[in-house]
Amino acid sequence: MRKIRKREHLENYFRATYRGNTLLDDVFLEHNSLPELSIDDIDTKVTFLGKTVDYPIIINAMTGGTDFSQEINRELSLIAKAFNIPMAVGSQTIALCEDDECRDSFQIVRENIGKEGVVIANLSAQAHLDDVNIAIDMINADAIQLHLNPAQEIVMFEGDRDFRGVLKNIENIVSKVDRPVIVKEVGFGISKDVAKKLYDIGVRNIDISGSGGTNFIEIENIRSKEIDLSDIFSWGIPTALSLIKARELPKDLMLIGSGGIRTSMDIVRALVIGGDLVGISGEILSYLLHGGYENAKDYLDATIQKMKILMLLLGKKNIEELKTTKYKLTGKLKELI
Repeated sequence: MRKIRKREHLENYFRATYRGNTLLDDVFLEHNSLPELSIDDIDTKVTFLGKTVDYPIIINAMTGGTDFSQEINRELSLIAKAFNIPMAVGSQTIALCEDDECRDSFQIVRENIGKEGVVIANLSAQAHLDDVNIAIDMINADAIQLHLNPAQEIVMFEGDRDFRGVLKNIENIVSKVDRPVIVKEVGFGISKDVAKKLYDIGVRNIDISGSGGTNFIEIENIRSKEIDLSDIFSWGIPTALSLIKARELPKDLMLIGSGGIRTSMDIVRALVIGGDLVGISGEILSYLLHGGYENAKDYLDATIQKMKILMLLLGKKNIEELKTTKYKLTGKLKELI
């Protein structure tokens, strides 16, 4: 059943038509005509989970557990290796519940990236502590990503219906695992209130995964014809709003901005308004499945080059300077803030 569902999720990603709004376009950045920089001065390196990566970009969790997803993870991990950027695997629950062959689709990520790269494990925030340790050991992960997905589960015909005790479970995992914990939404955003609750129990890494990217309510709606969910496709906190509000918490909270990150402008804006890194999933998956490894690699290479151009045009030579850029809000984002 899990293997079938994984395949359906991938297929339905390309059948989905609803396009949410990250509100990142409502972030105005002022052009600097005197940057006093050479493009060769631009340094995009950042430190993440104790390792230096070349760009503040994570290939975010997508899939795993089938032959088809193993090929996807093989290609994605080779891209992560080529660019020296982190990669998070998809939910490893399937590798815990089904045959051992499922594990190969996850382990190939560490094999390709090598011990020097950053690989992130992934399980539900409701996972048992023992399973978390198995998932970490399976890929020698640098961190464990615990995903929050009540909006997806509640509309999935075979999904969870009880979300009590999740915060307590995360607290237990944070206190007992020997790797950093990243709490991640799956596309509906994390509010400041939820971010504070997570911070208060010891979480220091949050991936806000706001709305505007992959919409799992629509994807589940395609899978089931029992109920029309189209009137709630717009549910969620836009990526820009979620980032700005979460950034009001203490500075030792590392924020990953994901959810509809597609372009160099998206990346730069997300870093300026509060992200320490950004996560990309759906966009790079689309390039990969429509044109293979070279197509996805070319997309990421062009995106990075344009990110450097934008940094120069802002007069910011590195990511820390970029994060100090002043900005103005317009449109709906300004109203919501």
